Amino acid sequence: MLIGEVARRSGVSARMLRHYESLGLVRPCGRTGSGYREYSGEDIRRIFHIESLRSLGLSLREIGRALDDPGFTPSALVGDLIGRTRERIAAETELLTRLRRIDAVDPAGWEDVLKVVALLQALGSKNADARQRAALSSVDGIAVPVEALVEAALSETEPNVAGALRWALARSGDGVPALLAQGLGSPVAAVRERAVRSLAEMPAGEAVAWLRQALASPDVTVRGHAALALGMRGVFDAVPTLVDMIVRGRNDVDAADALSVLASDTAKADEITTRLVDGLAHDTAGTSARGRLTQALGAVPGTKASRALVELSQDEDRAVALTAAYLLQLRDTSQRGDDPQL
Repeated sequence: MLIGEVARRSGVSARMLRHYESLGLVRPCGRTGSGYREYSGEDIRRIFHIESLRSLGLSLREIGRALDDPGFTPSALVGDLIGRTRERIAAETELLTRLRRIDAVDPAGWEDVLKVVALLQALGSKNADARQRAALSSVDGIAVPVEALVEAALSETEPNVAGALRWALARSGDGVPALLAQGLGSPVAAVRERAVRSLAEMPAGEAVAWLRQALASPDVTVRGHAALALGMRGVFDAVPTLVDMIVRGRNDVDAADALSVLASDTAKADEITTRLVDGLAHDTAGTSARGRLTQALGAVPGTKASRALVELSQDEDRAVALTAAYLLQLRDTSQRGDDPQL
């Protein structure tokens, strides 16, 4: 079979067949009377073998070894090919991500593209100052790819840079909370914490919905940050978590402050009082926990909280009793100060 017919049947161009011959991969030994190359059936099978191995990513040099060296085994080479393919996929995925982020900011010209590329490089810099400047660049009117900011915020370990990234995200518009919320399900605890802290600094709206969901997180740190943010925004669903934080002694002062914000009317103040008193009566509440719960009661307004403090001033735990008596004195002084007749 002549080279033209082989090319037609195999799909390999005549030029490539000549290249294979120059490398010694295929050596058609037949010649026609006119001196043209003539390929045998065995030559054609070898060509198909070469193309099959090329489809796996082997170089022509590796294909030559695979076909001609009887001692050559595929295991090591296939393992190497897997590694190289993974590296190539990772590089291509990174490039695709970068291109999508550039496209998302809808650049008007190549100058804008170059600015975004420089920004993306700065966000990935090993230099913390460079990362912080990139996070704050939105004040200069440079379009910042939101996905890149979210990715940076979820991975940033330097506090000042992390704060700048959260500041930038809070000013990045709709869609950011949903992207941040993906970090709440991360297997890495630090990423989950960064996600909820970023959500806590987002404007009210979509972020509140995600923070409500975070109250059910199995991660106590995530629940705590979500409860503090929701409590300061007046979301009453945060109360059980806030009380639990006081019992556990985790950010208990901030939790008590959030409860005082939530006690905005008599009904809410009384419900918060009931939960705090129930915590005091619980068998698992140790001495320090009862002391923290008593202190939290002092910040809750209303008659019910005052009556609870009166009872606690007679508590058998002297530390609790003294704390309650002191808080009652402060409440009495405050009330007298607010009453113009006293």
